[in-house]
Amino acid sequence: MPGNIVLNADARDVIQTLTDVGEHLVAGSTLSDILGVGPEDWARFARNWDDLCLDTFMADGGTYRSRRYGRFELDPHTGELTALPHEPYRQERYYNRLNGGVDRVYEPLTPAFAQDPLLQGLLVWLGQVFTTIDDTQRWLIKLHPVRITAGADIGKPAPEGRHRDGETFVGSLLVDRLNISGGESSTYDEAGKRMRTVTLSEPGDLLLNDDQRTYHAVTPIEAVDKDQPAHRDVLVLNYSALPGRLA
Repeated sequence: MPGNIVLNADARDVIQTLTDVGEHLVAGSTLSDILGVGPEDWARFARNWDDLCLDTFMADGGTYRSRRYGRFELDPHTGELTALPHEPYRQERYYNRLNGGVDRVYEPLTPAFAQDPLLQGLLVWLGQVFTTIDDTQRWLIKLHPVRITAGADIGKPAPEGRHRDGETFVGSLLVDRLNISGGESSTYDEAGKRMRTVTLSEPGDLLLNDDQRTYHAVTPIEAVDKDQPAHRDVLVLNYSALPGRLA
């Protein structure tokens, strides 16, 4: 039997709120303390977003989104992360009315991204938090580094509107905001009542959701100075319970 997972007071606060309410906001400063990282680590990690590829699967014809995609398997008790073979990403239309129902083939994560110690520490910590909540013994993690750009037109972080991802737990980690307004994140309960609205603004700001009990949405972004680069960089994290080992 795997050993017990021991987490600090900050993690216990996340666990309690996710259990009681179904969503939780972790401030970037708190997450940095938990992971033992600083501004230089976030700056290094953020450079990976300069190497994303245009998302050509936008059913609205938009060219405002760039991304990559990758998967890991996690044993939360040992902290063992296993990179899984690359494959298309798919959501059914029940969860994604805009882009669902098709296999979307994205470029894989780069080695620099997949092996970044900040990322690996984050993935293990979140898996341990989630396991403490629902006793899952093995996780499938889907990672979506996404850049939404805004220039003369608006960019849409969540063009499908209020939605679920079809996973067990989901997270939205802010990595960078540059020259934009908007991009407010909201969470909703099962009855559609708004629970929280917040603008993720600092590197490491992390909004977590129990995807079985809540919905989430993000408003469009607009460039403040339309003659200058403008973007919102996030890492979308999807955790799903696994019945056994994939690799």
